[in-house]
Amino acid sequence: MIRLFHISDLHFGLEDPAALTWFAECVRTEDPTAVLITGDLTMRARSHEFAAACEWIDALDVPVTVEVGNHDLPYFNPLARLFWPYERIRGIERLVERELDLAGVAVVPLKTTARAQWRLDWSKGWVTAAALTKTLAAIDALPCGTTTLVTAHHPLVEAGTRGRALTRGGERALTELARRGVAAVLTGHVHDAFDLMKDTTAGPIRMIGAGTLSQRIRSTPPSFNELVVDGTKIDVRVRNLAHVPTPDMQIDAVPPDALPPREPGEPVAPVGAVPPIDPPVH
Repeated sequence: MIRLFHISDLHFGLEDPAALTWFAECVRTEDPTAVLITGDLTMRARSHEFAAACEWIDALDVPVTVEVGNHDLPYFNPLARLFWPYERIRGIERLVERELDLAGVAVVPLKTTARAQWRLDWSKGWVTAAALTKTLAAIDALPCGTTTLVTAHHPLVEAGTRGRALTRGGERALTELARRGVAAVLTGHVHDAFDLMKDTTAGPIRMIGAGTLSQRIRSTPPSFNELVVDGTKIDVRVRNLAHVPTPDMQIDAVPPDALPPREPGEPVAPVGAVPPIDPPVH
């Protein structure tokens, strides 16, 4: 049996100190096997925000792996975003997509962020063909019988939360992950927790979303997911500062309007365009 803490959207620069202190104390007293962070360590990808995030992560003193979120790419410098989008992340490179030694369980990353897209809001998700191919190859290389968790920043389809991901290529990615028997896809981005099953042409697949430990709350208080993995069985408990019961924190079914709307007349973002400074949905 393996116990994992799944957190997301710390947003250093607009972090919630009380929530971070509470989570660190949970780690100290309960000693989980590992901590999985599904993106948005920072608010504006500033060097001092990454430094603060790294210092906090190091103090947890447990294995940690980190995915890159849309807020972790430069916001104010379009040249840096286009040509050196991960320059500031190199300070925590040892944590990004770190391979964890978990008995019988593998955590495989899936990149959903993009330095630029053919739409105005670059905060939204995008699973490129290259990113999906890389993830599928890593899954295919695993020993038979491995319980596989895929970590990404953006939910691959909409989950009924106030925040929306509008992830392009997400439906196809979920189908391919279901085809390979992935146990669950863990994500963040929308700042509210969910636990749902999504039907695909290759069978159902589980999607688990974590809330936020920042001040940027939406429908629910700051929280994290506690995952207990026992073989292929995964139990999820949402832990939160307000002690709200898990069922009241989670969305547990894909809503009827879960698919992203078609955007036939959507404007094209010119090369070098700066994404919105604070778009309404991250």
